Amino acid sequence: MCKWKVSVFVQQQHSVSSFDKGGESWVILSEIEQSIKRKIEAVGTPLKDWDIQINYGIKTGFNDAFIISTEKRDEILSNCKNEEERKKTAELIRPILRGRDIKRYGYVDNGLYLINTHNGVRGRIPRIKIEDYPAVKAHLDQYWDRIATRADKGDTPYNLRNCAYLEDFSRPKIVYGQFRNMSFAYDENRCFLSSNEYFINAKNLKSVLMILNSKVANFYANCSMNSLGGNTTIAQKDIFLKIPVVAQIPSHFAQQLTTLCDKILKIKKDNTDSDSSEFERKANQIIYSLYKLTDEEIAVIEGVKQF
Repeated sequence: MCKWKVSVFVQQQHSVSSFDKGGESWVILSEIEQSIKRKIEAVGTPLKDWDIQINYGIKTGFNDAFIISTEKRDEILSNCKNEEERKKTAELIRPILRGRDIKRYGYVDNGLYLINTHNGVRGRIPRIKIEDYPAVKAHLDQYWDRIATRADKGDTPYNLRNCAYLEDFSRPKIVYGQFRNMSFAYDENRCFLSSNEYFINAKNLKSVLMILNSKVANFYANCSMNSLGGNTTIAQKDIFLKIPVVAQIPSHFAQQLTTLCDKILKIKKDNTDSDSSEFERKANQIIYSLYKLTDEEIAVIEGVKQF
């Protein structure tokens, strides 16, 4: 069942409810809510029909060995024998995000890092040879009994399992958490993700980000996604792919959305006291027009609780 709070006007004017099956769960929608949902579906294209890549994060098989704190990273780097080893080891150890770190547009610096002893990509990237990283090897050797017997490993116990899309982590991307709210962030800092999180590589990435974080997408998600209660939603890949996103955005709207996105991202990155709500409001107005929504329909969407 959809869980939201709507305005008194909407409750009074649209109190007739009926069943509409969204995904695998039954939801109760008023007539106008059903109408809005159908319009969003008619205008937008489900993400599954886009030319995009959606992949999940890294499965280490034993996080205690491969996901480390800032302090442990500094310790490993200090144990490097020379500057050459220290430089390439620093490149090997990259930030990693969990679902709880991902917010709307931005994310929290959690101080965690992944030791990316990857298994290579056939024909493109050679496997990491642990002998070239003595300080990392010394760290991982402390966990030998666990890393040697884990299921998710590469050619050696020191290597992570195969990941065909390894290079995509280094490209600008949209990240989101499987067990979190409808919160999508933009990452251009080459972060990795833990195994329960997803990321998107696509064209017009910032316009897509603005739509996914919009009130229209929130309304549709309320109608279509299974709820765990409270403010938590399972944004599973198969459910998420059904969200209709406008594929053909007029160039002037795309430019406006990109500009607004850049302003919001700067506020989030600077972590200033500045409020991004005005930029988000302007973005929502553009997105309402993209979906050809009326004032009455917008009033319904504006009354839906953000989750």
